[in-house]
Amino acid sequence: MHEIRIHGRGGQGTVLAAEILAKALVAEGKHVVAIPSFGFERRGAPVSACLRVDGREIRAMTNIYRPDTLLCIDPTVGRAVNIFDGMAAHGALVQATKRPVEELAAPETVETLGLCDAVGVALSIFGRPITNSVMLGAFARTTGLVSLESLKEGIEAADFRDAGLAQNLTAVERGYAGTTVYQRTEGGYEART
Repeated sequence: MHEIRIHGRGGQGTVLAAEILAKALVAEGKHVVAIPSFGFERRGAPVSACLRVDGREIRAMTNIYRPDTLLCIDPTVGRAVNIFDGMAAHGALVQATKRPVEELAAPETVETLGLCDAVGVALSIFGRPITNSVMLGAFARTTGLVSLESLKEGIEAADFRDAGLAQNLTAVERGYAGTTVYQRTEGGYEART
């Protein structure tokens, strides 16, 4: 079983990203449980959502405390909450940031790192920093757990209140293409080809 925790801020589409990812994974024949984790958060407050993915039926319906992969769709949410809390060894972090890899402080549990300037991409497409679709593309590129085509199908099935379907399809494609993936080595991180 693979466990994923998504971090973002209210208004960025964190829970919607989890729903889209769940639909895409189900379309590929996987079993998925999506667990939103929010209460009375206001726009801008930290929000998280979790998913479990497996090739067989999933019975666990609890929150995720040892995620294998972290998808952080906001570059600043790590200052408000410890996104790395409980992260499993040899994990993956998919981070929205325009900072270079050398400036990021990831714990040793992060073996694979995907970096995408999601805010820049989102501003160029939507005119606002709504990064969920962009970061789903980054997730696909970094982890290989879901295909870009399945994500597009998930986006086509989603209900976007403020943005059009074409824009979100463009966003997921640009997120995929604009992500650089790194692997941890003894000397730091090296770009994966």
